[in-house]
Amino acid sequence: MALTKEVSSSIVSKFGANANDTGNVKVQIALLTERIKQLTAHCKAFPKDTGASRGLLKVVGSRRSLLKYMQRTNLEGYRALIKELGIRK
Repeated sequence: MALTKEVSSSIVSKFGANANDTGNVKVQIALLTERIKQLTAHCKAFPKDTGASRGLLKVVGSRRSLLKYMQRTNLEGYRALIKELGIRK
């Protein structure tokens, strides 16, 4: 259920400065977004899995706090990232 190594490395190389740039806020938000997509699909398939639902809420909360941080520090980068990921309206 976790992200595969290939998916994570492709996200890191796409959003990071280099292949080892996993601490970048953009990379973390992109990885959390992919994880949210997987957990959402799982929760739709298994609606009684409350552990997965709780995990989904925790991941959404962490992505939300990272997005708030990025909005405070780098507004233009924030707007570009949410447009690229398609997470806001």
